Amino acid sequence: MSDARALVIENDPTDDIRRLGEWLTDAGLDLHVIKPYQGDELPEDLDGYAALIVLGGDQHVYPDADGNPGAPWFPRTESLLRKAVRHKIATLGVCLGGQLLATATGGVVERSSSGPEIGAKLVARRDKAEEDPLWRYVPFVPDVLQWHVDEITALPAGATLLAASTNYPNQAFRVGERAWGLQFHIECDVDMIASWADGNDRVLADLGTSGDEVVAACATVMADLEEVWQPFAARFAAVARGELDTTPTRVLPLLGH
Repeated sequence: MSDARALVIENDPTDDIRRLGEWLTDAGLDLHVIKPYQGDELPEDLDGYAALIVLGGDQHVYPDADGNPGAPWFPRTESLLRKAVRHKIATLGVCLGGQLLATATGGVVERSSSGPEIGAKLVARRDKAEEDPLWRYVPFVPDVLQWHVDEITALPAGATLLAASTNYPNQAFRVGERAWGLQFHIECDVDMIASWADGNDRVLADLGTSGDEVVAACATVMADLEEVWQPFAARFAAVARGELDTTPTRVLPLLGH
């Protein structure tokens, strides 16, 4: 079977698809990366694509004080996300991309009252994850990488919460059958984290840490991250290729005799 084509929207040159791209390519997706910050035009629709992937970035989803969008291409990106949900195209939003998926479908994103969340962290799988084709195989408390100051404060109506943490309750969710949003990062390697830490000494000091400490902690969990999120990416690719059923599976309790 030929590879399925996936549209990748790269919102920021510091956050490319990196390791996630390797995993998706190995799993049979042909990645078509668009860089709108360089002037690349986003398509009007998703004809010819089996998947849509929207990456992170330094922008905010919500408009600025003058009502301007966080980036000029965000309205078109949100339109594509709505079309992907409507037409059941496999969709994955990562950090900013997950926030855009939320706002595109009726959710709310705001500056987090809990402050920045940065570094190697844990999230907790929710009960509904057991019925989800991507999440049912994820450990109950997987390692993730975080780097954000905004959060999804309200999920879209009808969305399924899949993972949470104490101060940032909406860490992962699904909209419809085939659109997943992640607040955290699964694409990063150590070099990417190091580049983000560079120049953020004040923010990190306010969190009681340093760039070196954050990078070292992230490096420690890289193998564990790959063990969890490479198969997750492969399952996403299988959804895009039509090889994995996305009908939610309800696990029935065992009945006594």
